[in-house]
Amino acid sequence: MSEAAFDVVIVGGGMVGASLAVALAPLKLRIALIEAVPYDCDDQPSFDERTTALSNGSRRVLDTLGIWGGIASQASPIKKIHISDRGRFGFARIDAQEQNLAAIGYVMPNRVLGSALWSRIAAEPVLRVFCPAQVRRIAIEPDRVTLEVIARDGARTALSTRLIVAADGAQSAVRKAFGVDADVTDYRQTAVITTVMPQQFHQYTAYERFTSEGPLALLPLNEGRCTLVLTLDPERAKAAMTWPDDSFLAELQARFGFRLGRFLKVGRRVAYPLSLTKSLQTSAGRCVIIGNAAQGLHPIAGMGFNLGLRDAACLAELLADQCSAARRGNAADGPGILDCGEAALLARYDEWRAGDRRGIIGFTDGLVRLFSNPLGAVRHIRNMGLLAFDLMPPAKSALSRLSTGTARASKLSRGVPLT
Repeated sequence: MSEAAFDVVIVGGGMVGASLAVALAPLKLRIALIEAVPYDCDDQPSFDERTTALSNGSRRVLDTLGIWGGIASQASPIKKIHISDRGRFGFARIDAQEQNLAAIGYVMPNRVLGSALWSRIAAEPVLRVFCPAQVRRIAIEPDRVTLEVIARDGARTALSTRLIVAADGAQSAVRKAFGVDADVTDYRQTAVITTVMPQQFHQYTAYERFTSEGPLALLPLNEGRCTLVLTLDPERAKAAMTWPDDSFLAELQARFGFRLGRFLKVGRRVAYPLSLTKSLQTSAGRCVIIGNAAQGLHPIAGMGFNLGLRDAACLAELLADQCSAARRGNAADGPGILDCGEAALLARYDEWRAGDRRGIIGFTDGLVRLFSNPLGAVRHIRNMGLLAFDLMPPAKSALSRLSTGTARASKLSRGVPLT
């Protein structure tokens, strides 16, 4: 069995883990990235048929990393957001122009973003990639973490690292290896995701519509298409996967109405159970927990990847500062020792991410609970709340800022390179 030593090992090469690898590459650290499924495989769960709503902060991060320029043409801007509650007269609107923005956000196909990130990873000689490969054993020591990686062909490699990053999803094996539990709230909902073609052009408007059966979202895509996220109870979702196209479109029409005319076509459908997974810690020992391993959110507000990308951007900045401090060292003694997993760094990460994470998790979970409550009094209150929101420009500005984070912004999200 071969052996290799690293400063940072990232377990999980989905959108957040791959973004972190790209962000760390300029620091010239010894970095390993471990991923079980190649990005271009049909069964890669991170880069499938879904799309991701990117905030302006996320766009700036990707632009600063040199990713955005190559994929911008395949992104669809969100110029307006329309929020409504079926059967009630209240609604709310957010307009990018009113917020002095070119767009409130952007809709990006996951496969496009995955291809761009992994193309950069393949071109970075400082990144050593183990893919397809799995972690089979993790040993935790005071000054390092050792792990065994097994490739698909059976080759085994023993890795040692000062810092391991858990970016391996809501069921994170790395998080569990460090004894960190997660609270899981089963929303007893399933998202059926597909692409639809409406009769009328969407005008780059994203729709969020709440119904008694669950919320639905329509996100604008190029060529007039929309991504549909239809939330159903598990049994109905199972049935919806088998409905003929005309029956599925009729159900959508009944829930959404005719703001975009008739729905003409529907693409292939995929279903995803919905829950909230919240790690009880964001670090432990020499491990940092990011992305869905730290918090897996309901897609109702489209904030999951944006929050995870901020995890990656903050960690990358702290590691860049650590590298600078090690290079400076003590003037008399020369360069210091670089330890990417020292306790003080992890404590700074925990403190930096706490407020942003708490705010976004609370906001998203609150929306799910508020708009899933069938009580008439609650429906009346939220209806009046939508009306009030639509009439209050400061509230709209606050919500448009929420997606960029509730904590201090990282350098990458401000367009400042790390080196």
